[in-house]
Amino acid sequence: MTIPTEKPAAERGWNAETAEGELEKASEFADSLGIHESLGLDEPAGPLAHPAEPWLRDDRLPHIWCPGCGIGVAVSAFVAALREAEVDPQRLALVSGIGCTGRVAGYMRCDSFHTTHGRAVPFAMGLHLGNPALKVVVFSGDGDLVAIGGNHLIHAARRNADLTVFCVNNFTYGMTGGQSGPTTQEGARTSTAPYGSVEVPFNLPRLVAAAGATYVARWTVLDLGRLRRSMVEALGHRGFAFVEIVSPCPVYYGRRNRLGEAIDEVRYYHENTVVDNAAPLDSLDLLLGQRITVGKFVDSVRPTFEEAVGERLVEKAQADLRRR
Repeated sequence: MTIPTEKPAAERGWNAETAEGELEKASEFADSLGIHESLGLDEPAGPLAHPAEPWLRDDRLPHIWCPGCGIGVAVSAFVAALREAEVDPQRLALVSGIGCTGRVAGYMRCDSFHTTHGRAVPFAMGLHLGNPALKVVVFSGDGDLVAIGGNHLIHAARRNADLTVFCVNNFTYGMTGGQSGPTTQEGARTSTAPYGSVEVPFNLPRLVAAAGATYVARWTVLDLGRLRRSMVEALGHRGFAFVEIVSPCPVYYGRRNRLGEAIDEVRYYHENTVVDNAAPLDSLDLLLGQRITVGKFVDSVRPTFEEAVGERLVEKAQADLRRR
């Protein structure tokens, strides 16, 4: 078989047409080697497809994320979790705010909503109250959810709103130039803190747990299997479920703090991550250059906000109308 000598697709520029062409070549190459026959598999009816393809809007690809960014890994885990949890795409509503992670809603093939900055959580709450049959997921970043959206986040947790929230924490505002945010580690350099941040950042698991969240977990993008399983649990949880996803931002945060390339940050996760489901919440601070404690820290049950509205308010309002 002659190996093509044309430029790789990565050099020609990826789009839907070139991606389809590369998949067709991969399928033809597999056929020439007899791979399907040797493995006892049926011959594919068409070009080989990526497992995530049914859940993604291929007309929106390629994505905007930088090389080494962990958001794409988090989305891959999310897609795998949706399949494992057998979530009906016709009943899934995905809400994102503004920022790098906020672009997730635009790439998912489902009813998705790209809301104004910091308003993903209240938008999702209204959506679910209006249609309780939906599975409503918020997928956004630390800046959107915890800074301008922080007030909405803690009150949704206090109410135990029946929402699943996935928060990608890369410690910075990546889309707007790498400014300091509410999770920027003390001493870390950013475009707005060139001498190092002097602010104490939020400990996100402690914050949402103290506010009343009934499911709280944290994983890194390296913990792909654990992250996927945690996402499955969060999707099935009744009440406010919050999963923090620690991710590298090699272009802004990593470069300014001399953390190396993205592979170096992932290697750091491998060497310094500790799984401790019983860790005290006040021990979960993410300190620059120190260990990262991950795990499932809270998994409890109490009535949801939607249940309270349905049982206490709707029934009383209907009874009042009947009396009139």
